[in-house]
Amino acid sequence: MDNSSASWAPRPALVAVGLLGALVALAGVFLYDDKLGEVFFGVVTVVLAVLSAHGLLVRPRLTADIDGLRVRTLHGEQRFSWPEAHTSLRSTKRMGRDSKTLEISAGEQLFVFGWLELGADPLDVLDTLSALRP
Repeated sequence: MDNSSASWAPRPALVAVGLLGALVALAGVFLYDDKLGEVFFGVVTVVLAVLSAHGLLVRPRLTADIDGLRVRTLHGEQRFSWPEAHTSLRSTKRMGRDSKTLEISAGEQLFVFGWLELGADPLDVLDTLSALRP
């Protein structure tokens, strides 16, 4: 790849489903008569709203170009040149399912991305990062 760049973020449809789920859970808080049910729906509302807001605020989550990587977090954007960024793929098997995560380490920091945060298979993202790395 000559002078291109790539970026990854949670899928917009997934964020929209999370927001819709938060609204449904919020309705459950007011429609449920049992106190335990109200607390349960309240917790679900907060969790879905926070996760969906995170998916909206830190877009794109990972960006790569010929100069290096940029990772967006709630604390801002962090830039790393290719020589200081080390990428790897970790595969784990849990309860009979294979799970892949992309790990990016730079200095003292470690970023771990799954398919939910990237909106793509971590193996495909690693292939693209390898192609962009000079």
